[in-house]
Amino acid sequence: MGAIFALVVGGIGSAFKASGAETVVGLGWAAIPISLVGIIGGAMAMAKPKIAGIIMLLSGIAGFIAISGGYLLGGPLLIVGGVLALVASRK
Repeated sequence: MGAIFALVVGGIGSAFKASGAETVVGLGWAAIPISLVGIIGGAMAMAKPKIAGIIMLLSGIAGFIAISGGYLLGGPLLIVGGVLALVASRK
C-alpha cells in the first residue's frame, strides 16, 4: 500500500511539474518488488529460517530506504519477522 501511495503522490507531482516527482515514482516502483521479496521470505520462514530471516531483514531495510514513510507498517513487521526467524534458526 505504501508503494501505491508513493506512485500516486509522484504521479500527482509529475502532473504539476514538481521537482523530484520522477524520483518518488521510481522509488515507488522499486518498493513493489522489495515488498514481494519480503513476502517470499516470510513464506520460507518455516522451511529455511536463516535464509528467510536475512531476506526479510534486507527487504525491511530496503523498503525504508525506498519509500521511508510509506513503509511504516510493513518495514517494522518485516524486520521483527526477520529477527525472529534468525533467532528460531539457532534452536
